[in-house]
Amino acid sequence: MVFATGNSGKLREASEILGKGFELVTPAEMGMNEDIPETGATLRANSQQKADYIREKCGTDCFADDTGLEVDALGGAPGVHTARYAGEDKNFDRNMDKLLEELSRKEMEASLMKSMGIMPKKNLRKARFRSVITLILGGKRHFFDGILEGKIARAKAGKGGFGYDPVFIPDEYPGMTLAEISEEQKNAISHRGKALRAMAGFLKEMQDTVRIGA
Repeated sequence: MVFATGNSGKLREASEILGKGFELVTPAEMGMNEDIPETGATLRANSQQKADYIREKCGTDCFADDTGLEVDALGGAPGVHTARYAGEDKNFDRNMDKLLEELSRKEMEASLMKSMGIMPKKNLRKARFRSVITLILGGKRHFFDGILEGKIARAKAGKGGFGYDPVFIPDEYPGMTLAEISEEQKNAISHRGKALRAMAGFLKEMQDTVRIGA
């Protein structure tokens, strides 16, 4: 199946979770090197748009994901703009820097409010990753969701993972960012991992009746 991504980290994660029964191919390997449109207002809309684009161009079964980081203190931002939070070049170092700066500013505002006798909102760093996968199988769309709850760290930590992993502390591993835990540990709890496992379960149920790649 074609996985609508150019991110090697995502491809490796998906391959490991889906297992040996599935061979994943990137759009580039299918001769598609253009940017896939992502103009939806929601994660689901973007995920569907990317999968539809691949299906139209390649005519084969495919899937696409869209993932957003939702920070409560920022009203759910960066959300659908997660990859381009600090600019169109998708530079995650700058994305993380912007996120940390905005949360520090929120905490300074909260401290000022408290000094004035106004109780600010608690848990300013509470956040979650949300993934939505659109699978197109035999021309029909199927959707799978996954959520990982946690909080934003005060500084980057760890050298593993990708994206915002160095600043996200999952509830399952307090005090450690996703970039500090092993790939196996991350796959077991991650938002994308949950969505991929749901999709894998569905595909395995369908294997007896649907020929993948039709």
